[in-house]
Amino acid sequence: MHSSLGRIGTLLAAPVVALGLVTAGLTLGATSASAEVFCGSHSVDGAIWTEYTQTPGVQRSLGCPTTDELGTPDGVGRFQAFDNGSIYWTPDTGAHAVWGAIRQHWADLGWERGYLGYPLTDEITNPDGYGVRQQFQGGTIYWSQYSDAHAVHGLTGWWWGQNGYESGFYGYPTSDEYNEDHVGGDEDNNTGVRQDFQSGRYILYSGGQSNAFESCHTACIGYGGVTNTKWVKKTEVYMNLADQNKRSTHVAPTDAAFASTSGSDTASSDSADNWKQVWSNTLMFPHATEGEMHSTYEQLYCHASYSYPNGSGGHWGGPTWDLEAWHYDMVPYDAGKALQTGCNWGE
Repeated sequence: MHSSLGRIGTLLAAPVVALGLVTAGLTLGATSASAEVFCGSHSVDGAIWTEYTQTPGVQRSLGCPTTDELGTPDGVGRFQAFDNGSIYWTPDTGAHAVWGAIRQHWADLGWERGYLGYPLTDEITNPDGYGVRQQFQGGTIYWSQYSDAHAVHGLTGWWWGQNGYESGFYGYPTSDEYNEDHVGGDEDNNTGVRQDFQSGRYILYSGGQSNAFESCHTACIGYGGVTNTKWVKKTEVYMNLADQNKRSTHVAPTDAAFASTSGSDTASSDSADNWKQVWSNTLMFPHATEGEMHSTYEQLYCHASYSYPNGSGGHWGGPTWDLEAWHYDMVPYDAGKALQTGCNWGE
């Protein structure tokens, strides 16, 4: 098994101590290397020679050299190209081979001058046996049989790692991080970033805005899942990074859920099933308390009962059912109170 600590450290920013260990290990191995000509064309020397000849599988995977050793455009490192990939070296990272889909994606992100920087490891087989990864200074690229190559880094990588990496709830990434609207709030200017994972699940980040959900007035991490059940299209959860007690759930109801706020076929008439649909593809709050669950459940029940058309093409309570976990002042509600507050007890 690989070390979770090591992976989290690389996803956020590689620790200096770890870099020192990598450098020390490879530099010692490179000191005795001599120049050698391969395939009758180009010479391979130094730390690149050590990586090429001493690391199992590298020479077979890369094939013959197609250039001599060259300086990288940023002036920091050295590299050498081969038939099927390259080896990159810097004093801080040592020499590592890059090839295949991971190399292509690293190239698409700007090579060593992109946010990922230089490779810190060779390609590593994941514990599940279905994918591989390679760690870089600014993040990690993952590839699997189920997805193409995608980079994971920063707070998205941290949250993904907290939930088991590729073997956990989210599985492998199916996109890189990208800019997205309506992150942390319903307004058009509530922008942030999103990264998609398997099974319709995704992770979000917002830097915070005053017109966003209260949990995202300052920086927040979020996550969600597409449900496509009878009453729920998707569920998103947000946690404020400065105050993790500020946690809220935002349910996007289906048209059927809005249409059934009266009559016998209502989301509230089978509240237990509605609750299950909300959480069918999204994690509950980490370490959710009984009070948080009760408060969230009661607010969901209110929305499912009283989200009447508001006469302007929308519904009372807004386009999502916003369930704020920190409200413990729940009281028996009626239609008047529900319409007055939009089922938000803090208002």
